[in-house]
Amino acid sequence: MVIQIDRETLEEVRKMFRNLGGNVVLRFFRPSGECRFCEDTEKIVEILSSLSDKISYEIHVEESSLADKFNVDMFPALLVHGEKEYNVRFFGIPAGYEFGALIEDIIDVSMGRPSLSGKLAKIVAEKIKKRVRIMVFVTPTCPYCPLAVRTAHKLAMVNPLITGDMIEALEFEELANQYSVYAVPKNVIKVDGEDALEFEGAAPDPYFIAQIFKALKEPLPEELLDDISNSEI
Repeated sequence: MVIQIDRETLEEVRKMFRNLGGNVVLRFFRPSGECRFCEDTEKIVEILSSLSDKISYEIHVEESSLADKFNVDMFPALLVHGEKEYNVRFFGIPAGYEFGALIEDIIDVSMGRPSLSGKLAKIVAEKIKKRVRIMVFVTPTCPYCPLAVRTAHKLAMVNPLITGDMIEALEFEELANQYSVYAVPKNVIKVDGEDALEFEGAAPDPYFIAQIFKALKEPLPEELLDDISNSEI
């Protein structure tokens, strides 16, 4: 059954998309084998593209050369690109609460800047100099998961060395089991391809950034300390 989105929600999203900046491309990659929610995901990107002439979408197969170009290593995958090809990625269907995260990502990508404070953006852009992959395991019914996903995606927009991945735990059950995902959101930080740190829950941006520096085994920048002390976790 292909997903349905009610008219009221669509009209609200259409209004939000009136203020889009640049063009956005939604690139969806299907697996070569069975895919339970691919039709639903394709329907989502098709519907969203119909709400603004600044949004387009592409459908690719697992064997596509673009999958190699964008280092897509799991399928299905949805990439959100603007004028820059950010490492903003969804593995699994962006449904339920994650639909809202996708909408906000599209807006940020169209503007070419995330809704992150200038101070934090500067820290992330200038101080993180290794490849970092943030894997956020979610389920569609988790109301807190989009907060963690959005943080991962905002950081990926600020620094091209960072990749932010939403991973739907039920679709990628084997991977979720590998990381002992018993509660969501479950955040896994990899540094230069190696597992470095795990923590559960959605956290304020400063705390999340601090976890990256902990994974990097680097001291916290002094300018981050005040933000952390003023954050409520």
